[in-house]
Amino acid sequence: QVQLVESGGGLVQPGGSLRLSCAVSSSIQMFNLMGWYRQAPGKQRELVASIGNGGTTNYADSVKGRFTISKDNAKNTVWLQMNSLKPDDTAVYYCNARRFPSPPVWGQGTQVTVSS
Repeated sequence: QVQLVESGGGLVQPGGSLRLSCAVSSSIQMFNLMGWYRQAPGKQRELVASIGNGGTTNYADSVKGRFTISKDNAKNTVWLQMNSLKPDDTAVYYCNARRFPSPPVWGQGTQVTVSS
């Protein structure tokens, strides 16, 4: 069973930065797509960013220009660099791995709180 473990969340002031990490227990090259999702209280889980096996990236409009997703196949790790954080970015952030057509694999989540 593949495991995804997120880390790097915390409390940060508006305008600050955080870098989330997702450590995967198997080779990430077996997955078609790696992604970061987030869920704020009372809201649905939403896609933040994704990166394909070939390196193609996709971002939610709300984070374009502020967040960057990246990965290292050798380290089996995916990162989400978050800059210029806003209070609206407050959420639990989840790492996600997709190998079509299998169901996605999720991490346990890491809390990000943006507040002064």
